[in-house]
Amino acid sequence: MATHSFISPIHTKIPLSKFTNKPVRLPLINSPASIVIHKPASSSIRATLSSASATSTQVDEPTISSKSSKALPFRVGHGFDLHRLEPGYPLIIGGIDIPHDRGCEAHSDGDVLLHCVVDAILGALGLPDIGQIFPDSDPKWKGAPSSVFIKEAVRLMHEAGYEIGNLDATLILQRPKLSPHKEAIRTNLSELLGADPSVVNLKAKTHEKVDSLGENRSIAAHTVILLMKK
Repeated sequence: MATHSFISPIHTKIPLSKFTNKPVRLPLINSPASIVIHKPASSSIRATLSSASATSTQVDEPTISSKSSKALPFRVGHGFDLHRLEPGYPLIIGGIDIPHDRGCEAHSDGDVLLHCVVDAILGALGLPDIGQIFPDSDPKWKGAPSSVFIKEAVRLMHEAGYEIGNLDATLILQRPKLSPHKEAIRTNLSELLGADPSVVNLKAKTHEKVDSLGENRSIAAHTVILLMKK
């Protein structure tokens, strides 16, 4: 084993391998004080390393918890989602089947509004996004109604001690026009959330024929939500 040396103020090299468990006093020039050096026993070093190693092997993987890090009086979350529109799929928005010549291609039912709202709730609670809690790699979510995801998000919200203060959502699509369906969508969304319709707002915008949204090749949604401590 290589030995290290301690350089004293008078440049005398003292091999550290010579140290024992007993303190060694090195005199300082022009000073009555001394330096006391202790060498811990090798057995104690081994014990410390063994203890650290044992501790590191007992660390569990992190788990998802609905408990917020702080019991804040209110929390704000933002959600965003976008899906490609393709022929042969139903167009479901807020749990309502909207007549159209194409719909959202997705692993579940592709409800862009409900996915967006779920992400807003999870974000406000400081939890992982919808893709981590309900991964599209899991076959059990294939074709699943997005109401399942909403119910789980609402459960986590109540478990954390919060309720909805208000929600504001914006849908972005070129076609079809949502004016005839907005009230039905808002009512159903309110029921899924267990919230009064007066605190749930829904807007719809076109994309002025710009990019995939404006060319009727995709649909997107934004949601902002305020959660209040019960």
